[in-house]
Amino acid sequence: MLTLKLIQENTEFVIERLAVKNVDARKTIGKIIELDNKRKSVQNQSDNKLAELNKVSQQIGGLIKSGQKEQAEKAKQVTVNLKEEIKQFTQQLADAENELKDVLITLPNLPHSSVPKGKSAENNEVVRTGGPAIFENSNLLPHWELAKKYDIIDFDLGNKITGAGFPVYKGKGAKFQRSLISFFLDEAINAGFREVIPPFMVNEDSGYGTGQLPDKEGQMYHDATDNFYLIPTAEVPVTNIFRDVVVNESDFPVKYTAYSPCFRREAGSYGKDVRGLNRLHQFDKVEIVVIANPKDSYSQLELMVKHVESLVTKLGLPYRILRLCGGDMGFTSALTYDFEVYSEAQKRWLEVSSVSNFETFQANRLKLRYKDDATKKNQLAHTLNGSALALPRIVAALLENNQTSDGIIVPEVLIPYTGFKIIN
Repeated sequence: MLTLKLIQENTEFVIERLAVKNVDARKTIGKIIELDNKRKSVQNQSDNKLAELNKVSQQIGGLIKSGQKEQAEKAKQVTVNLKEEIKQFTQQLADAENELKDVLITLPNLPHSSVPKGKSAENNEVVRTGGPAIFENSNLLPHWELAKKYDIIDFDLGNKITGAGFPVYKGKGAKFQRSLISFFLDEAINAGFREVIPPFMVNEDSGYGTGQLPDKEGQMYHDATDNFYLIPTAEVPVTNIFRDVVVNESDFPVKYTAYSPCFRREAGSYGKDVRGLNRLHQFDKVEIVVIANPKDSYSQLELMVKHVESLVTKLGLPYRILRLCGGDMGFTSALTYDFEVYSEAQKRWLEVSSVSNFETFQANRLKLRYKDDATKKNQLAHTLNGSALALPRIVAALLENNQTSDGIIVPEVLIPYTGFKIIN
């Protein structure tokens, strides 16, 4: 959530930067300033009544001591009336603050100053390694056919048990999936991230804290009885570890990693690009989360990008890294890098990771602060996260790109985890 101070002191700048995300915010920001002025007016009236109450209350004791009982009783009645007025102002203030907050949370984060305006076709490709490649076998099978051929992923069985988008992994397919999770976790731990196993359901406050609510409410599975949400990513519970926390500046950077299943309704998804593992309602992912000092957060972002790059490199996948333009960025992000791997069988790039810096946007919602060593004052921290990695499209690319006439070759780095070299 953007801070009121930023909006008030840099109104035109905020409007201009949000336009980079294709958001016309002038009317909304005008409403925010109007509501904030209303809130301030109510606050001032309440403060004045409170000061008046304190003054009259102090006079009562003196009136009683001097024998002016009648005047003391009148003064007491004045305090009763003032308390009632203050009570009304308190409710008006709460209403004004809630109304203001309801409008504030509709504004997305400002894109970083380096982010240009544009749409997905205008994303900046900063790295490309391999792909498209030339295979001797031009009749490569897509992963959904390979999955059936080797009986490792059963989409029909998942559809029977639950519905489309909930596959069943079987035999070597299940071991392959589990091996990737372990590999990603071990690589994160070796890079200095602390592993946690978070809850896979969160409450409304947690969804709000990281920006999934109310922006993506329609994409989350919701249990109405307990008002819990199935997580769309481990980012949500892991980052909320630090909700209402003051971090010591000396503890930066705080680095966590977590495996979780992820649940997304993916409402509105359709067409050929959703076949097989390309778009699921339940999938596995290893997440990395960093809480950083604002002055160091972009160097931490680059380190996170390098970490994800090392994973796809070790798996031997052709990949590219895109720096997203404003129109393709998420609601909460200030700067995002997307990773895509190339699928030889599908002849297209598959997104497998987003690595983002949210600056203070999530921290403001979370009330996540750190104590500045120089000023001794609490300041908002920066939050970052990335997929390291999401499994479905990684698995799809590995199956498709490593297929041979004898079976699917397992990447060398995974053999210690799988215990086998080929899926056949």
